[in-house]
Amino acid sequence: MAPPIGRTAKISDIRNQAAYTLAESARYLKLPTATLRAWALGRAYPTAEGARQFRPLIRPATTQPPQLSFWNLIEAHVLRSFRTDHAVSLRALRQALDFAEQALRIERLLLRKELCADAGQLFLDRYGELISLSTSGQLAMRRLLEEHLRRVEWDEWKFPVRLYPFLSSTLSTGDRPIAIDPGISFGRPVIARLSISTAVLAQRMDAGETVEDLAADYGLTLPEIEQAVLYERTA
Repeated sequence: MAPPIGRTAKISDIRNQAAYTLAESARYLKLPTATLRAWALGRAYPTAEGARQFRPLIRPATTQPPQLSFWNLIEAHVLRSFRTDHAVSLRALRQALDFAEQALRIERLLLRKELCADAGQLFLDRYGELISLSTSGQLAMRRLLEEHLRRVEWDEWKFPVRLYPFLSSTLSTGDRPIAIDPGISFGRPVIARLSISTAVLAQRMDAGETVEDLAADYGLTLPEIEQAVLYERTA
């Protein structure tokens, strides 16, 4: 039986504990901090009757101060697929998620591997209807979502255990050199092959060491060093 998540999640599960500030999370995911803040905390919007508030799309691990868990990172990573090539409608996304939760009885669908299966297609169909997305647009969105899901690893209960983030906000390749794993380096980004901190590599380069020096010290390849620095220094 799968471990509980969402409102009933065990606080002891490291994947569900507060670990990242909004600014830190946005940097890791290559997202604007304001966008991630709206997803996690909601945002006010004007109407003829006055300001109203959108409910957040993500339930942050804590709100005072706002901090995200590893599972929140996964949810934001998946939401990024909608932001990359499609104008995100917070209202439509929230309604589609509510529909999935009520109709499919799957809490926090963005966190679940079911997004790869029929439940994910139903969610996309519902979202496409809400924003009047064309058939070709829905196909493009599905392909984009699949690209993001390939960067997530799940455990035997089909819950996320590792994320391979994009190197930058604009560069999308099939490479997965960087990993975020809550059980390694306190959940901070590392070179996936040898679990070397990307922040440490960037700091040593900034201190004047060469790519060749770092590669020799850590047993890394030159491309791995370059990718780590690109990830750390690209907004």
